[in-house]
Amino acid sequence: MIHEYRLTAEDVRQQTMNTLIGNISLSANGYRCTTEMVLDVVLKASAESSSIEAVCEDLEDVADSNTIRDYLNEALDIAELRGQEAEMNTVLAASIPVTMKRTGIEVAIDFHDEPFYGKRPDLLAVTCRGKAKAGTTHFVRIASAYVIWRQVRLTLVVHYVLPGDDKLNILKHLLRRLKTLGFTFEVLYMDKGFASTAIIDYLTRQGQPTIIACPIRGKEGGTRALCKGRKSYLTEYVFTDGTPTTLAMVATLVPDKTGRRRRKWLAFIVIGLDWPPHKVYQEYRRRFGIECSYRLMRRVRASTTSRNPALRFFLLGIGLVLVNVWVFLRWEFARLMARGPRRIDPARLRFHRFTRLLIRSIEVIYGTVMSIPTHQSPQSVIY
Repeated sequence: MIHEYRLTAEDVRQQTMNTLIGNISLSANGYRCTTEMVLDVVLKASAESSSIEAVCEDLEDVADSNTIRDYLNEALDIAELRGQEAEMNTVLAASIPVTMKRTGIEVAIDFHDEPFYGKRPDLLAVTCRGKAKAGTTHFVRIASAYVIWRQVRLTLVVHYVLPGDDKLNILKHLLRRLKTLGFTFEVLYMDKGFASTAIIDYLTRQGQPTIIACPIRGKEGGTRALCKGRKSYLTEYVFTDGTPTTLAMVATLVPDKTGRRRRKWLAFIVIGLDWPPHKVYQEYRRRFGIECSYRLMRRVRASTTSRNPALRFFLLGIGLVLVNVWVFLRWEFARLMARGPRRIDPARLRFHRFTRLLIRSIEVIYGTVMSIPTHQSPQSVIY
């Protein structure tokens, strides 16, 4: 006889809280405000994609929002970004399932930008310039590594990118951290932001199988000259600095504004693999899981108008942590009992259900505001 176990809202909160407490240096020891309270407020704000101010107004028995922000800003100093980054990586790694295989793992690596609107020179010094988006050219930029194993997809390393950081050193840092966690890599999938000759040379010398999206540049020459014919193909290519590599030129058909399908060329740098072009393209599509993780993270990222980049990085990291905790709980409690490789029942613990359980557990602890003061008399209200 199989006894049914129910994953409760408090179980979800406790798993999330245990992942955070002890792994981050945030501490609050006020007569009313505790570390757990600060984290509960941040978690509810993240799960609702609302602000700390809105959460403090919604919960009855919590400290004032200014008090919560003071504790956060005190703990999150831009001078300690690297220490905060190391703590966040420890938290991310806490959601690795015990049964997860660590050899021959596929890894996706990417950059992600969050708009930043501060103007002070000391703040701009820790943000990166980029193409104008959302009304700004400055961004809090992170590089992240995302591992792919069965239905477990986890962001395990995040790196705060400073202006002038070398991309090869960023890549080495991400891979070194994964190796510290015991992972070895079957294939790396990397965005076109990593398409540089220094990175190609390094990965070729390491013999690391890799696929890197390659930007198509030039009007008639360069990689643009390779966009010819009707079929996909492999070709040897030498960059302008003399670096040789193998390119997979993939011809895809995509609909234009009129709905008519037109040919669009995609280029991929292929290192240490003998795959045909269409397999390169199909396998590289697995990298888009990292884009899904960013979209999920945006759904559980607390909103803020703070100019503190360290606080913005912390809230972004909390969003990634929540996604990891959901993946962990789904793997542990939503697997189908069947022979062969374990599979997840996606309907059992959807992401929306996970966030709602977390919110409800926090609301039970602190209570919610169910009324507001008014100067109107009951007689004047029409029901």
